[in-house]
Amino acid sequence: MGYSWVSSEEEAEETLTTADGEPSTWVADKKPYKGYVPWLVAAIVIALWWLITALNMVSSTALPSPGSVLHDFFTVAISGYSGVPLLTSTLYSMGRISAGFLAAVVVGIPIGFWMASTDWVFLAIDPLLQFLRPIPPLAYIPVMIVWFGIGETSKVVLIFFCTIPIIIISAMSGVKSAQETRIRAAQCLGANKRQLFRYVIFPSALPEIFTGMRVGIGIAWTCLVAAEMIAASKGLGWMIESAGNELQIGVVFVGIVIIGFLGYGMELIIRGIEHRVTPWKGKA
Repeated sequence: MGYSWVSSEEEAEETLTTADGEPSTWVADKKPYKGYVPWLVAAIVIALWWLITALNMVSSTALPSPGSVLHDFFTVAISGYSGVPLLTSTLYSMGRISAGFLAAVVVGIPIGFWMASTDWVFLAIDPLLQFLRPIPPLAYIPVMIVWFGIGETSKVVLIFFCTIPIIIISAMSGVKSAQETRIRAAQCLGANKRQLFRYVIFPSALPEIFTGMRVGIGIAWTCLVAAEMIAASKGLGWMIESAGNELQIGVVFVGIVIIGFLGYGMELIIRGIEHRVTPWKGKA
């Protein structure tokens, strides 16, 4: 048993033989529903949403219809909201979350590796990490504004500060998940510490790291929206807060849907990178 370095595309092309002797692909025979299930679920949700609004089960002020939200989307996309184009708000939010999240990944992974490999580092950092981790993002916002002002720095630092704990923990957990038998086998083959880390420990830690990144991107969006609701004049969180104060619930739903799509898109990007760099996951 060992790592499988066959890519997902190559694996999908491998053929199986049915009882009738006919070749068939794994994807075609085992998971023919993968392509349309997400679209089917989305269609059902939209249909239920439309039905609830069409039957006036909920006030249109509280729950606008899908058609009304779509109309508000085109209005905001063309004319902007409060003088700020929708694209501008979207790009500001994407820039803030990308900077804060990537900084957390770049800094958090080495710290997690260091904590997992050195006892005194773990004993020094872990209490502080566990103390800060449960504190909600809203509690940090006044401090960030006082320290860094209401500009971009405070928002990026908030995202970084709230996301880095999960990145550190996932990296540390990934290192500790490396199988002892593989480490011993590499040592028996004469691997030094650098080779052991590069070829055994680091690959074993990658699945846990990517899981932490996928959780972290959701935390990052939560922090971003919270920061933009309080101290921003552009961004999707600012648009949602301003529209909510003016009871423009359709615009609020526009912001929510856009954030949902952006978050899902970033999740798919991380998942795609994970499949590329860890093709052995689940096969070892």
